[in-house]
Amino acid sequence: MKIDVFTEYLERIDAPESRAKTKDVLQWVADTFPALTPRIAWNQPMFTDHGTYIIGFSVSKKHLAVSPEREGILRFAAAIEKSGYEHSKMLFRIRWESEVDYALLEKIIAFTIEDKANCTTFWRK
Repeated sequence: MKIDVFTEYLERIDAPESRAKTKDVLQWVADTFPALTPRIAWNQPMFTDHGTYIIGFSVSKKHLAVSPEREGILRFAAAIEKSGYEHSKMLFRIRWESEVDYALLEKIIAFTIEDKANCTTFWRK
């Protein structure tokens, strides 16, 4: 299973529903974008492409945070809000009781992959 790298991270999530939802999202990303590399960095699950950051996730008591970098938030802010998610400059939050908008997630990841196709650094400069 491609997301085995996340096993230890997932095991540390106390709430079974939160653990299951996080695992489902990570597996969905791995299945939908098989060219991405799953990894743990800064103690958080993320996916990279040719050594550059594409998207990361973190868990809190109330939500799953999705971090596509600022450009992804700026480009998709209206769609993020329409999906009922709160956002800051760098991430948006999917509350545990909310549905995951996989169509939106797919658009954000596809945009970031294309936008960073020629990026040679981990983070945008």
